[in-house]
Amino acid sequence: QVQLVESGGGLVQAGGSLRLSCAASGRTFSTQAMGWFRQAPGKEREFVAGSSWTGGFTYYADAVRGRFTVSRNNAKNILYLQMNSLKPEDTAVYYCAASESGLYGSRWLGLHEYDYWGQGTQVTVSS
Repeated sequence: QVQLVESGGGLVQAGGSLRLSCAASGRTFSTQAMGWFRQAPGKEREFVAGSSWTGGFTYYADAVRGRFTVSRNNAKNILYLQMNSLKPEDTAVYYCAASESGLYGSRWLGLHEYDYWGQGTQVTVSS
C-alpha cells in the first residue's frame, strides 16, 4: 500500500499563488507515476498535472499549462503542485494520486490508471 497526504490548500485571491504538497509513504518503490486531480462542486474529477516517479517527465492539462508546475523532491518522496495566476475556476478539492503503471499520453487523464489516492485539500480562489 501507498499512503498519500496532501497539504497546502487554502483561500487565495484571483491572481495569487499556492503550493500544494503530497507526501508519499509505504510501498513507494512500486510507484511509476503520480498525478494531481481536482474536483469542483457538481463536476467530475479531472486531471490537472502528472509526473513520472523520478520527475523526469511531466504532463499537464490544457487548462493549467503555463500556470501550474508539478515537481518532486525525490529524497523526501514529496510531490508538489505550484499554482500561479489562480482563477476562480480553479476552485476545487485537489487530490494527489499514485500509479503503479508507467503512464503516457491520454493514460495520464484516466482515474482508473491510478491505484492510490489522497484525501484531498480544498483550494478556493476568490474573485
